[in-house]
Amino acid sequence: MGWFAFVDGYCERLDAGLLAEPVNLLSNGAFLVVAYWLWPRAQPGSGARTLVILVAAIGLGSALFHSVAQRWAAVVDVTPILLFVLYYIYLANRQFWQLSRLLSLVGLALFFPYAAAVFWIFKDIEGLGSSLGYMPVPILIAVYAIGLQRRLPTVARGLWGGVVLLSVSLGFRTV
Repeated sequence: MGWFAFVDGYCERLDAGLLAEPVNLLSNGAFLVVAYWLWPRAQPGSGARTLVILVAAIGLGSALFHSVAQRWAAVVDVTPILLFVLYYIYLANRQFWQLSRLLSLVGLALFFPYAAAVFWIFKDIEGLGSSLGYMPVPILIAVYAIGLQRRLPTVARGLWGGVVLLSVSLGFRTV
């Protein structure tokens, strides 16, 4: 199959039309609203504005994929998500753990074997489907929240909120 092959077998796809996944299309708009809301609050030079741009790219990429449902659009959908996760890990290492650039990059590199291990551990669980690839993320966020509980309790609470929100989102995605 080529890059323009139609992709089906996920979400609430009704047919091959542009509006065949109305719930996904609307929910992707939330990413754009959040990015718009966060932009003026994101401190320049902190890396936060890059994260906001990636949030908007996630909304646009996902809306595109859930509209045209073709293989190339799937790449446009998942690439901003991967970039967001990787950049967030790097920033968390720098800002929360106050690691050097080098150690933050080493920590980021360790994400890949960690993700492979989590994938291997959860691979036989029935029903996870394509959500399996996202499983390392809420677990890692929880690990960071536990580690930061005493040092940065406000950040840890926010991370726990992220774990809950992402887990609920993945639950809906899996269903």
